Amino acid sequence: MFQSFNTTGIGSLPHTDPVEACNIILDSVDIPFWPQLPHRSFLELMVPQYSEGFPFVRIEGENVHVEQAEAAALSAFYEAIADKTGFPVSKEYAAGLYAFIDILKRKNLHFDVIKGHITGPLTFALSLTDNQKRPVYFDEEMRELSLELLKGKVSWQIDMLKPYAEKVLIFIDEPILSALGTSAYIGVSNDEASRMLKEIVGHIKDCGGIAGIHCCGKADWPLVLSSGIDVFNYDSYFFWDTLNIYPEEIKSFIDNNGFIAWGVVPTTDIIREVDLQGLREQLERGLTSLEKTGIPKDTIRQHVLITPSCGTGSLNIEDALKVFSLLKDLRNSYVRG
Repeated sequence: MFQSFNTTGIGSLPHTDPVEACNIILDSVDIPFWPQLPHRSFLELMVPQYSEGFPFVRIEGENVHVEQAEAAALSAFYEAIADKTGFPVSKEYAAGLYAFIDILKRKNLHFDVIKGHITGPLTFALSLTDNQKRPVYFDEEMRELSLELLKGKVSWQIDMLKPYAEKVLIFIDEPILSALGTSAYIGVSNDEASRMLKEIVGHIKDCGGIAGIHCCGKADWPLVLSSGIDVFNYDSYFFWDTLNIYPEEIKSFIDNNGFIAWGVVPTTDIIREVDLQGLREQLERGLTSLEKTGIPKDTIRQHVLITPSCGTGSLNIEDALKVFSLLKDLRNSYVRG
């Protein structure tokens, strides 16, 4: 499925030219992914991008919210769910996806694995609100319909990408997992978070995909690791020492052929200060910390992927290019030994 120290990215780039963004990706990583371009359009931010086709959504300028749906639109939505036809993402919402596919088709490229992504159901349902700023998560029916929408986006995306790879990896982007348990999300239970996560993971696998998850900060790692994911990606530049707190869960995950994608290349302004040697030392700290849990060194290193710590969309282009350059150099340093 993967080779040790294979590289990929999280999603967003700061570019507005989708072809330029795709070319950087194809030149930089082992597992190519299509770029989200939030500076190109508000519609490419992580919640609006996957809201298309949800009959309740209204977008006014740069405001996205939900309202009561018209009966005909709602009926069509339920029919699409029942028919499992999927919910497309149009070019207006994802220029990078269409540019990516066009390049692959034109150059007749084919890969072992290609990566796509989906906003996680918790982040989506807790970020999308009604006119009173109440998240749709707290409406049981809307919560379930949001989940069905995202499942449809997954199946459509896998169908779009699978002609160009043996396998399609879908990352579930769940930044809100890092905030569960705080006062802002006090009404969200871990059981419900786990259920929603397991449902989207199961759907990715049912569609023939590989399921991964990306979390920006610290989170309930046992909850994440018990979801059935194949790839676990976290910000190991800042939180490299948070995994060895859960030795049994990590050991079970790796024993089940799970891969840890170490987000060791930072995507904050600190990227201007780091170099290859420092990144390698930081990654080695994390790998060594897992060895102390009793997992054999060789086993750990056979289940390593490396990525940026998060998307590069918040950086300027120069800093984003340094992220991908260092990522490529770090991978090569391990391949060369």
